[in-house]
Amino acid sequence: MMNKINEFKLTVDSRSINESFARVVVSAFVTPLDPTLEEIADLKTAVSEAVTNCIVHAYKDTYGRIYITGIITDNNLVKLTIRDRGCGISDIDKAMTPLFTTGEGDRAGLGFTVMESFCDTLRVRSKPDKGTTVILTKKIEGKSKW
Repeated sequence: MMNKINEFKLTVDSRSINESFARVVVSAFVTPLDPTLEEIADLKTAVSEAVTNCIVHAYKDTYGRIYITGIITDNNLVKLTIRDRGCGISDIDKAMTPLFTTGEGDRAGLGFTVMESFCDTLRVRSKPDKGTTVILTKKIEGKSKW
């Protein structure tokens, strides 16, 4: 059984300025695990994609709240949950297909693919008109300072 060592909870507005803020918070949160630069970059990229999805898709043409929680367990596992109360996803499998996007313009449709490639696990739960929850986990191989 894994024991929780540390936890944070953060709520931000769904504004693009908060995407970089979320990246910095996650980076600082995992620092006691002595992660490699690559591990930090992976987590920051995955969180960036998840938060951007909330901003661009969940709250399209409006603003809402993004709820981010992080947990570190005693085996150096980082679990990050990014949740919104936006429009939700009607077909998660389709949404997770590479190159599929509901965004306009320069959206590549690779958000979930990027999250999945930079983390050990990705889980997505969503209900139309209720919101979406993305759960990312990554084991950090560094030497914990706990």
